[in-house]
Amino acid sequence: MTLHINGLALQVAADSTVAAALARAGLSSTRLSESAQPRAAFCGMGICQECRVQIDGIPHRLACLTQVKDGMQIEGDFA
Repeated sequence: MTLHINGLALQVAADSTVAAALARAGLSSTRLSESAQPRAAFCGMGICQECRVQIDGIPHRLACLTQVKDGMQIEGDFA
């Protein structure tokens, strides 16, 4: 299955979450805090909300709780 991360295509397993797909792609952060500090999935269960990304045009989606779908468009401040 293919995701598009900031416009770049990435092949991922169908049973992955967005957070897992980003980690496998070597992206260590999902966004920047208001003080420009990199943030990433911390709890992995949606409590901390540090893994927020824009998915298919919808902001503040939790990458750790979102299953990947073919053609998904993910936008963020990835590092």
